Amino acid sequence: MGDRIVGVTAEDCAVIEEERALLVRARAAIAREEERRARQREEARRAEHTRELRSIEALRELRDEASRASADDLPALLHELGVRQQLARQTSAGALPDPAAPYFAHLRVREGAVTKDYLLGRATCLDARLDVRIVDWRVAPVSRIFYRYTEGEEFEESFPGRDVEGTVLARRIVVIDGGELVRILVGDVALVRVGDGDRERWERSGRGALSLSAGGAGTAVRPASRAASDVTALLDREQFAAVSAPPEQPLVVLGSAGSGKTTVALHRLAHVTARNPRSYPLARTEVVVPEEGLARLSRRLLAPLGAAESQVHTLDAWALARARAAFGEPFPRVWYEAPGLVASTKRHPALFDALCKRFAKAKPSSTSLRALRRRLADVLTDRAFLTSVVAASSGELPVTAVEETVRHTMLQLAEPVKKQLRSITDASKKRAVDGRALDDGTPDELAGTIDVEDLPILLFLRAFHGGALPGPSIAHLVVDEAEDFALFELFVLGRLLGDGRSVTLAGDEAQQTSPCFAGWSRAVETLGADHAVTCRLEISYRCPAPVVAVAQEILGPLATSPGRARAARDGAPVGVHAFPADAHAELFLATTLRDLVDREPQACIGVLARDAAAAVRVFGSLADVPRVRLVTRGAFTFEPGIEVAEVDAAKGLEFDYVVVPDATAAAYPATDDARRLLHVAATRASHQLWLVSGGEPTALVGAFAAGARAAHHRALDAGAGSLASSGR
Repeated sequence: MGDRIVGVTAEDCAVIEEERALLVRARAAIAREEERRARQREEARRAEHTRELRSIEALRELRDEASRASADDLPALLHELGVRQQLARQTSAGALPDPAAPYFAHLRVREGAVTKDYLLGRATCLDARLDVRIVDWRVAPVSRIFYRYTEGEEFEESFPGRDVEGTVLARRIVVIDGGELVRILVGDVALVRVGDGDRERWERSGRGALSLSAGGAGTAVRPASRAASDVTALLDREQFAAVSAPPEQPLVVLGSAGSGKTTVALHRLAHVTARNPRSYPLARTEVVVPEEGLARLSRRLLAPLGAAESQVHTLDAWALARARAAFGEPFPRVWYEAPGLVASTKRHPALFDALCKRFAKAKPSSTSLRALRRRLADVLTDRAFLTSVVAASSGELPVTAVEETVRHTMLQLAEPVKKQLRSITDASKKRAVDGRALDDGTPDELAGTIDVEDLPILLFLRAFHGGALPGPSIAHLVVDEAEDFALFELFVLGRLLGDGRSVTLAGDEAQQTSPCFAGWSRAVETLGADHAVTCRLEISYRCPAPVVAVAQEILGPLATSPGRARAARDGAPVGVHAFPADAHAELFLATTLRDLVDREPQACIGVLARDAAAAVRVFGSLADVPRVRLVTRGAFTFEPGIEVAEVDAAKGLEFDYVVVPDATAAAYPATDDARRLLHVAATRASHQLWLVSGGEPTALVGAFAAGARAAHHRALDAGAGSLASSGR
């Protein structure tokens, strides 16, 4: 790599030995504290046994007394009984740091004549005798110094009860795995341990070389706690400012792909709930995202942050759960595959505005599910009304959406075949010769169903007219990939928020893949958080410079701020390969991916196709490649190997390598929707991106399209190359 630096200096060796010695002391302090707590538990157990014997007798006396007490004395006696039972359930002190990875950062400061070392982790352990201070970064005020100041800077901060000032003597990020020091980041230098035991050595490299092994392996997000520690330690000043924003302040986090929007949003949730668990209990926090893949990743990232109890839902799962809670059972069968035009119409801001206007004065007599479905069906079969919605969509909805929506709605309003045949008692006559239901695979199977897109609209109508939305309020809400949320969904989420309006919206309009986005001003206004402040993250930490450049080229006129997106590091060049036909492209992919898996067994590779059908075709052509998986319904594993999926399902995720197998003009024509979708695919890459086309290559890569054929001819001349070797 271009940022490799040869040799380890004497100063580097001193830093390594210092950090090793500090780790030894820290682990000893944790062991001492564990021994102390073990003794306390044993003493408490013995004392508890004695207390239990006395308590049992006392409780018996209280119950006997309560049975004989007058009505006036009974409340006081019952209160005392409850207090005693509660005291018996009290728990011991909080968890200690994990000795295998007790902390992720080291901060040394000088205050006057006193020098102190602080170790930032996710739990606290203090030992004055060993001079060890492991503090929880989420609640310790000293963490502000780590994130706000660099090594050598003077600081001045106001902590609770006192003002502090001094100098940062050392600021280091450390990676500890299995109780062993494996990596140290000091300024722009990374010290990395290679090998074990007698073969161990340390190498010095640039900060950009954060991979755990050669090439791209390990540069993508991993579910392990070690990766989460790296992420927490690497928060920059702007990101930490957003994370530590007051919980009652609604926050909008905007940034280019890979700038850390999800990281900031989830760390803010962990920060808020750790500092004030009474007002913001984890059980009443929610994270809502568009796709199952991002939901799975969010759950994995929240666990090592101490926020695993937070409720993480996809939009569909959230809407269904809330609708069932609001309307009760029996609930109609939910349809998840509405035609694209129908789904787009139901989620478009123009429909939201039209329904607000239509129902502003006409309050329904009932907010039951049946009544609201009838009202919604009336407007969805009203051609004049739908025509006005299409006209107000600024060209985003075609006129064909009117008839498509009416037809789909009429099919859903029809009586199900099952009911039509209820007079037939012979069950065998209600099934086709192949054993399937008579309506299976026909338009009749829509009868009696309700689209998943209808659920937020029905909840909106209920709340709009003052109907209650059952369930506890949300103490803190995270909406990630917010550009894919419809106004109906944001309106309902706003009604579920607690009085504090504690919410974080994260998103990027450049990654919008549906026409539901109404702009950030409308989003926060509809959510009821119009006093939100905006944090803009402008550096892409995920994508290397070549990927960022191609991504901006793909966006073209849609790039909101040309030149604003910046990469934190250089990287491997983007590979562009054009072939005459699909067969050539498939052969090339199978050969190169097999080679890449052999060369980098720890790499996570995403093969992202235009849609689900294309993903299935590509997977079929890679059937003989080892460790290849077809991802359906967002079931990403985040493990090494190859995952084939449609682009939409991968929003918010990242991979070491990303391959776009169908970068053709047919799959990605010169339209705004195609620009955004290809941009999403490209920016999932944390190490290297490859664009492969079987046929005419897409023109969206601009200046890079001309090089596609040249790359193709080079590949033919040199034979099938490897992705990994081409990136070095």
